[in-house]
Amino acid sequence: MKPAGGGEDERDDEKRALVEEAFRQASFSMSVFDDRQRYRRMNQTACEVMGVSEGALLGQVFPYGVPPDVDQEGTVVALREVARTGKPTHYESYTRAPSGIREHAWNLELWPILDESGEVCAVGMAGFDSSEQHWARQRLAVLDEASVSIGRSLDLERTAEELTELVVPRFADFASVDLLEPVMRGEETEPGPLDATVVLRRVAHLSTEEGTPEAVIRLGATDSYPPYSPPARALHTGQTVLSGSGEPDFDRWIASAPARAEKMRGETVTSLMAVPLIARGSTLGVAMLMRTRPDQFNQDDFTLARELASRAALCVDNARRYTRERNTALALQQSMKPRGSRSRAVEIASRYLPADTRAGVGGDWFDVIPLSGARVGLVVGDVVGHGIQACATMGRLRTAVQTLADVDLPPDELLAHLDDLVLRLGGEAENGGRAGASGTGSGGGEAGETGATCLYAVYDPVSRTLTAATAGHPPPVLVLPDGETRQLEMVAGPVLGVGGLPFEAAEADVPEGSLIALFSDGLIEATNHDPDLGTEKLRRILATAPEALEDCCDQLLSGLLPERPPDDVALVLARTKGLDADHVHEWNLAADPAKVADARSLATAQLDAWGLSEAGFVTELVVSELVTNAIRYGAEPIQLRLIYDRTLICEVSDASSTSPHLRRARTFDEGGRGLLLVAQLTRSWGTRYTATGKTIWAEQALD
Repeated sequence: MKPAGGGEDERDDEKRALVEEAFRQASFSMSVFDDRQRYRRMNQTACEVMGVSEGALLGQVFPYGVPPDVDQEGTVVALREVARTGKPTHYESYTRAPSGIREHAWNLELWPILDESGEVCAVGMAGFDSSEQHWARQRLAVLDEASVSIGRSLDLERTAEELTELVVPRFADFASVDLLEPVMRGEETEPGPLDATVVLRRVAHLSTEEGTPEAVIRLGATDSYPPYSPPARALHTGQTVLSGSGEPDFDRWIASAPARAEKMRGETVTSLMAVPLIARGSTLGVAMLMRTRPDQFNQDDFTLARELASRAALCVDNARRYTRERNTALALQQSMKPRGSRSRAVEIASRYLPADTRAGVGGDWFDVIPLSGARVGLVVGDVVGHGIQACATMGRLRTAVQTLADVDLPPDELLAHLDDLVLRLGGEAENGGRAGASGTGSGGGEAGETGATCLYAVYDPVSRTLTAATAGHPPPVLVLPDGETRQLEMVAGPVLGVGGLPFEAAEADVPEGSLIALFSDGLIEATNHDPDLGTEKLRRILATAPEALEDCCDQLLSGLLPERPPDDVALVLARTKGLDADHVHEWNLAADPAKVADARSLATAQLDAWGLSEAGFVTELVVSELVTNAIRYGAEPIQLRLIYDRTLICEVSDASSTSPHLRRARTFDEGGRGLLLVAQLTRSWGTRYTATGKTIWAEQALD
């Protein structure tokens, strides 16, 4: 019979054997080191992680057996610290396993092992592979960052760059974004997948290596992708395509272009993903993510890439839509810019700069309008708001100003009519908004908010006067020939669209050689938003500006605007000229039909003096008709004036406000044919009203 003590020993041996098996078969890595960091014990999982047997490591100092490219400095420090202090610690590292190629996240628990005397004789270490949790956190972090880092601007190139900067180097070693040509122009693309060879433009690329040596296509260049290439397959199927070195279609694609084959010689692409960029059912382009690191893309990477591409595609599509609206607005504004006018009245230089803002192009405009009597109309306006609607309103107002100027309305009356038009536009928009609101539940309240500012000025080179009226717009700045600068004193009229308030015109003598500067508020409020300070700075620049008007415009823009103007800017510079007595002659006439012949003689003699005898026949007919009408239907005083500019202008003024009308005379009518002949023989004719009556004028072209 065995003694009782033998049973206890047996049970202890069984416990030790059980503990040994639990240590050896643990699913996580367990190791024991002595106080000098030498291997004492390793379980089976630890040997698999290291890629060597326990016998090969026993007695060696850690990190023996770890490849040089796997950093273990932090683990060594932790082992030494536990051996020195006798206190357990926790350490996290992010390295690949010595036996593997993919990087892992490790949670290491280290604790002291004490001998019978309570001294540290060894250190135990348990390693837990938390890579899946780590990568899940990383993916969530990338998606969270994508929501704030992609699409911060409405610029196509910058949006593509933001995607590449997000994924390199944390997710890929090289990334590129290529877009379809219509997308770059802001146009819609054909819905659905793309067939055959695809032409794409490189918008952005980034690499972990300096200089981006993998890039075969330079930024801004285009390339054709054959149907079997990964990008074309992704665009055709609408699905992410995985490829890499050794895959037949990938190798065939690389070899199809000598430049690409030369670039990729010696490079091993372990994994490449071509992810289509699709938003709102439209295919926009493709993002390519490439790895040369040992670990390939896995299923979780696929999911992350699709999510990133989906978010980036929406941002690219928003940028495309903004580009389309901006290009449309710019084209509309460009089409409405004045093409220049030749006149003895003024020398003109102008600038228009669209705002660099997400709000889009604004409704600033300017115009130079030739008027009768060798005069010229100068206009600057600004419609409230930005985008296509503001540009459309601007176009209607500009057309209205041209029409009203053509009937020679004074500046204050012209703005009154323009104010009525803006009120009608606002009413139309408001009614349209209400109609739309019933169907969609959106936006009726702001639809009617149409407003604009405008300055209209008329310069007369004969009298050398400037007459102007403003509707909430900054007054012009004058630079006189002696260098004095001053802002034209004007009564600030209400903004267009208010209604019910009058406008007042201001008049100033402007010597020949003076400079008139008209501008929108974007020029003087761009820096500090204070129009008074901006106007004062503008006056200082004009006082020392170069003589050449084009150089003067450039100096004003560079001196007053930041690199990215927050609002549209319109600028018109006009240097005045005068028509001297040799080019203008006036005669007062009595209201006597017998004086018509005298008027013809005076006009003929003046034409001979100007060397314009060949224009005598038409001029005699025009003078005869206009003077006869003034004597017959008008009132004294009657005045005849000839102006020799780039054209020959004949004007007859009287004190009556009754205007002649062009009509077609019947067969037996004794009159009614004179104005018809005038209209057919001259380039243009018309009537303008003055404070004392009216002036009928006719303009002849000169060879």
